[in-house]
Formats: sequence, structure tokens, C-alpha cells
Amino acid sequence: MPGLAWAQHLDLAPFRPRLLDALKDYNRGRFFVDLGAGLTVGIVALPLAMAFAIASGVKPEAGLFTAIIAGFLISALGGSSVQIGGPAGAFIVIVYGIVEQYGLANLLISTVLAGALMFLLGLFKLGVLVRYIPVSIVIGFTNGIAVLIALSQLKDLFGLMPAHMPADFVGQIRTLWGHQHQFNVFAFGLGAATLVLLFVWPRLFTSPHLPVASPRLTRSLKMASRMPGPIVALLLLGGLTALLDLPVQTIGSKFGGIPQAMPGFEWPSFTWDGVRQLFMPTVTIALLGSIESLLCARVADNMADHPRHDPNQELMAQGVANVVAPFFGGIPATGTIARTVTNVRAGATSPVAGMVHALALLLIVLVAAPLAVHVPLPVLAGILLFVAWNMGEWHEFARLRKFNLTYGTILVGTFVMTVVFDLTVAVEVGLVLACLFFIYRMSTLFRAEVVAPPQGAVWPAETQVCQLYGALFFGAVGKVESLAEQLPQGTRVLVLDLQRLVAMDTSGLDALLQLRRALERQGQTLLLCRLNEQPLGLIRRSGHEGRFGQANVLPTMDQALVRAAELAGG
Repeated sequence: MPGLAWAQHLDLAPFRPRLLDALKDYNRGRFFVDLGAGLTVGIVALPLAMAFAIASGVKPEAGLFTAIIAGFLISALGGSSVQIGGPAGAFIVIVYGIVEQYGLANLLISTVLAGALMFLLGLFKLGVLVRYIPVSIVIGFTNGIAVLIALSQLKDLFGLMPAHMPADFVGQIRTLWGHQHQFNVFAFGLGAATLVLLFVWPRLFTSPHLPVASPRLTRSLKMASRMPGPIVALLLLGGLTALLDLPVQTIGSKFGGIPQAMPGFEWPSFTWDGVRQLFMPTVTIALLGSIESLLCARVADNMADHPRHDPNQELMAQGVANVVAPFFGGIPATGTIARTVTNVRAGATSPVAGMVHALALLLIVLVAAPLAVHVPLPVLAGILLFVAWNMGEWHEFARLRKFNLTYGTILVGTFVMTVVFDLTVAVEVGLVLACLFFIYRMSTLFRAEVVAPPQGAVWPAETQVCQLYGALFFGAVGKVESLAEQLPQGTRVLVLDLQRLVAMDTSGLDALLQLRRALERQGQTLLLCRLNEQPLGLIRRSGHEGRFGQANVLPTMDQALVRAAELAGG
């Protein structure tokens, strides 16, 4: 069976979740630590999951179901010890745009296809390719997404109620401006209070200016400081809204609440014509999910004293999660930095903590879902504005003057393209710019220099020696093709010393052949000497060694000079 034999030769990544290794020396003490960390992360994830879903243009329960199902699968099957998966802020703009253009059913199909693509990326060990995306592009689109997330929340922050909110930047600005007369001072007050609370809460109990209290009060303050800020905002401001019956939109008034049960399996309706249109949304979700999850895993590696993550296993787990979750009403999921950092700081020791976080959310949905009707949308908007602020790496704009023009152009260009157009265009343009700048930079590093003879020595008569430096590739061939025109009058032999030529592609080889032909027309001979393994291997594999002449491809400079003397004398 030739097909099976071919498959056996593929270098596929083994499917081995990190959980299997973590459970080898697991004990009750570690379990209770993971239990506490998982419960903490579950509480943090509750408002974020709902907020991400609402901002993405879907119902709040879609975010909860994603955090439960995808979050459990990512922890149970992933390649990281402490990464937490679920709906992420980075997906808000993408998901909202897909829902607006293609509809919810096609979003679910696109997520399933993206999950399958992510699984294949991991299976074929292509997770490392994600690291080849320049950091300037990653920072550019991350900051751009943060701006778009903030923009999308201004509607609920100001209490505006447009019938339709477009997905594009200009359209949102026009819609917000056109509905400014609907400004709701109560909504703005709740959103602003949420932002202030989230910024102040972590520092409230750690200020050195606080008076020294009794040990019991000190312990109480420490316990209070551990309560996640978003939960405090929901409890305090949600309770205040219900008590005073403030005229603002809530989850209950807009969505009718959250189901007090998990959804059943449902096959999304689709047509093949519709699937063909989902190529770019699928690639975008897969690319963004892969980047976010692996970046998040690297952050966790640097924070925790655990074995480094397996990028291929992580992508396979992300793929499985994104294939399964949409059949239960879920949206795209990936690694989430805020919840992962919370998990690490809470002392998580294994993927069990992430599984507990998902089960804690499930318990909250089954028990406390009716309370969600009182959650004010301006409070969720304030939470997402805080997330957007923390998500952006704004200091990178201030540091641009410390880097070269290439870095700044790619970063700012990607940022502007993300905000004004969309993430797909931004990444495409960013990668094209990065490739063009890289080609230009590599071409400037390549050079061809005339070499003078050592002191006290002379080259054979009518012989010129040039040395090539760097990589001879398609972006640098012009410097070789012009050598024939630059030789002094009376030259009969050109010796190319290739000792410092580290690499050559087929365009570079063709440039050498063109140089040989140009010299031959002028009655001159080309000699190659001291070739490194890669250029020499390319010449031999392509069958062009004979075209240069075996006597003209020499291993040492001394042999090349002897050959040059023979040719010049002849």
C-alpha cells in the first residue's frame, strides 16, 4: 500500500497532552492548590466571557459556553501546564465582522474549519512558523485590535442604542456621532465608575499610606484584595443598578437572560457555496488563534517554573477545542493572557487548574444564571475598555525613535491598517512590507569586492580576483551581473573567491551562469574557488558544474591562481 508507506514517512507530531506528564507525580496537596487557582480564574473569566461575546455581536451565553467547553479541552489536551483558553479580546473585531458579513451560522462553520487547520498546523509540526511573524506586526495588530475593542464599547459606555452598528471603523464613528443625542448619563457614570474601580482596586489595599490596622482587619483587607476587580464591579454596580432601578441596558433587557443549562449538540446549517466564501475568515481565525495561543504560552513559560510548552501539541488542542465548541453554540477560542497570568499567580501547578476553571463556570451557569439579567451593559463595557487598555503595548509607540525606520514603518503601518481596514489586510500588508524590507536589507549586506594580492605577491598576468560576501539570492544578483562590465581593459581571467559566500539560491546560480556567458563573449574565463557546501551542492545538483567546466571550479585559491596563469599564458 504505497499511500500508507508514504504516510509512515511523514514526520508528524505525537499527540501527547501535557496533562499526562503532570499527573505522574500528582498528589492531594497539588490538587487543592490547583482547585483554588481554578476557582479564582473561573470567577475572573465569568464577566470577561460574557463581555467578549456581547462585544462580538453574539449572545452572552456563547462566551460562557466557549469558556466552559473550549477552556476544558484546551487545558486537558494542550501542551502547556498553566495556559487558560477561552474567548479572547483579540477575536472581538474578527468575530463581529464575520457575523455582520456572513451571519452566525457561517461564523460557526468558519470556526470549525479554522480549528481543523490549527490541528493540522500542529500535527505537521508547523507551530514554529508562527514565530516567524515579525514582532512589529504582532504589536501593530495587537494595538490596533485594542483600539477597535475600545471603539466598539463606546456605544454601551455612553448608553447609545443604534438599530445597527457597522463593523468598520469609519462606519462606527459615523454611527456613534449620529446617535450622540441618546447619551445616557447613568450609563456613562456606571462605565466610568467601573474603569476607576478596576484601576484602583489592585492598589487599594497595598498603598503604603494606609494606616496600620489590627491583624484581623489586615487579614480581611488582604482577603478582599484577592477578589477580582471585574467581579467586584459586577456585584457593586450591578446591585446598585438593580436597587436604584437605573435606566440603563442590562443583559436581561437586551438578551432576556442566560439559559440555566448547557446547550445540546446542533449541526450548523451550511451550503458549499457559502463555505467557499469562508476561506479568508477561516485563515484569519486560525492565524490569529495560533499567534495568540503561542504568545500566551510563551508568557506563561517566562512566569512559571514549569516545563516549556509544546507548541505543536498546543495547536492541536486549540484545533480540537475550536472544532468542538461551535457545535454547542461556541465562538472562536484561544489562549488568554489575562486569565493565564491570573492562573499562574494563583499558584497553578498543572492543567487541572484550567479544567477546574471550566467546571467552575459550568457550576455558575447551572446555579446562578438567573442573576445575570441584572448585569448592566455599561459595566461590561467598562471591563472591556480596561481589557483593551491592558492589551495594547502603548509604550512601543514612544520607543519607535529608538528603532530603525523599517521596524517603525511595519508597526505603524500594521496598526493603521488594522484600525482603518481589518486584521486580514493588516497582516497581509505587514508581511509584504516585512518581506520587502528583509529583501532590501539582505541585498545591502551582499557585496562583491576586488581583492588585492597579499603584500609581496602578485596575481598572474591579466587576472582579476573578486570576493563575494553574504548571500547571493534574487535580491542581490545585479551586483554580480555587472561585474563583467567593471573589469579593467586586458583582463583575461576573473577569479571569484566564494569562501565568504554563505548561501546561494537558483537566481544567484543563474546570475553566475549569465556572468560566465558575458565573460565568454568578451574572450574571458570565469574561475570559481573555495565554494562552501551549500553553493557547491546547488551547482552539482542542478547539473551546471559542467557548464562552468570542472577544471574551472577549484577547491583552493592556490589552485585557482595556477589555473589562471595557465589560461592567461595560453
